[in-house]
Amino acid sequence: MSIDYSEKIPNNVNLSTDKTLQRALERWQPNYLKWWVKMGPEGAQNDDVYLRTAVSADASGWANFGYVKMPEYRWGIFLAAPEEGRKINFGEHKGEPAWQEVPGEHRANLRRIVVTQGDTEPASVEQQRYLGQTCPSLYDLRNLFQVNVEEGRHLWAMVYLLHRYFGRDGREEAEALLERHSGDANNPRILGAFNEETPDWLSFYMFTYFTDRDGKFQLCALAESGFDPLARTTRFMLTEEAHHMFVGESGVARVIQRTCEVMRNHQIDDLAQLRALGVIDLETIQRYLNFHYSVTLDLFGADQSSNAATFYSTGLKGRFEETKIQDDHVLKNDTYKILDVVDGMLVEKEVPALVSLNERLRHEFIADSLRGVGRWNKVIERIGIPFRLHLPHKVFHRRIGAFAGVRISPDGRIISAAEWEANVRNWLPTDEDRAFVASLMGRVVEPGKFANWIAPPAVGIKGQPIDFAYVRFN
Repeated sequence: MSIDYSEKIPNNVNLSTDKTLQRALERWQPNYLKWWVKMGPEGAQNDDVYLRTAVSADASGWANFGYVKMPEYRWGIFLAAPEEGRKINFGEHKGEPAWQEVPGEHRANLRRIVVTQGDTEPASVEQQRYLGQTCPSLYDLRNLFQVNVEEGRHLWAMVYLLHRYFGRDGREEAEALLERHSGDANNPRILGAFNEETPDWLSFYMFTYFTDRDGKFQLCALAESGFDPLARTTRFMLTEEAHHMFVGESGVARVIQRTCEVMRNHQIDDLAQLRALGVIDLETIQRYLNFHYSVTLDLFGADQSSNAATFYSTGLKGRFEETKIQDDHVLKNDTYKILDVVDGMLVEKEVPALVSLNERLRHEFIADSLRGVGRWNKVIERIGIPFRLHLPHKVFHRRIGAFAGVRISPDGRIISAAEWEANVRNWLPTDEDRAFVASLMGRVVEPGKFANWIAPPAVGIKGQPIDFAYVRFN
């Protein structure tokens, strides 16, 4: 299969002159396209979608808009501009020149990092493959597809690193990224949250708000890496990740707005009455928030992690905004406060900073998540509804680390099995909640029309009107 490298695969990695990389991608690309057709958006492969495509890494080239069929999307390979004289800013190699090739002693750990990140990208596409069949509008359908193709491009970014820098092992790992599937009992995705279903659009908005926000912080930490190709790759990926979080935050805000408008217009707050009017009550939104937030917190890993310490000390993965932190960036003598369970109580204790890096990154995520919840609450406040959403305690409903299996209420109390069973229906989505939300998921594809349970956006995409034909069906 011959590929026009400047047209089919826009890139700034000199792909046209790298014969070894060309051969590797020529073998991988057909399998990727087969995966996309089989596991990508169901029933939408022939539709024309108004998508943004990156054709270069500069400001004028990373966001070109136009209609394209998704299997014909130009998945490119881009690295952010190099930083002249870049140094490693942390760990035992602090002050040394950033690596342009993989250091042999760190090869296995670097490959593990790239594979784990790469595995999340196709996983989310698989989780969302049926959502287009229940879209609330063409605007939202297009946003779903934009997220999907960009997750596909992020997979290409990681596969480039595997093919370019890891030889036969990298090529085998790249193939395995297409062989694992979200929720597959025999060959699941690596991280638990990426084996959860995304069965409805409220779940999708929560996923893109919370789980893509985890992606932001993981990418920011990798953008500090002493391995310069990884750092530059993830810095460019962050330009696209912002849109995914926007889809989530604005989507949830529009669900909230519509519910609050119905509450105000009909002067009701009764759950049964609201559901009868076809909107999602705020209590159910809170339960979805609790679930997706807690599942996402687990993606950061155990509160104390020797792997995280190793990745940092060896210069492979830094902290969020590493260079802005006022310390020695080595951390051998530093401590950090974390929570633990002692005698049935949550207690704060100091542990070595190096083993608590996951928890520190989790704290950055929590602070960032709070800001969006505050904006959701402003929507509720403007409409005059006496209800506020909130993030549950960070150890609520955790499945890994010191809190796995510990029953903790959303306000941070360790509770008995009896109290958990008596209240869990108020804290996490029930089967009835999910069935109700699913019942609202009727497909709306007339330009300018929106499902009853969600408000229209304030503006369209790239200056287009709200009633623009964002997807043209064939």
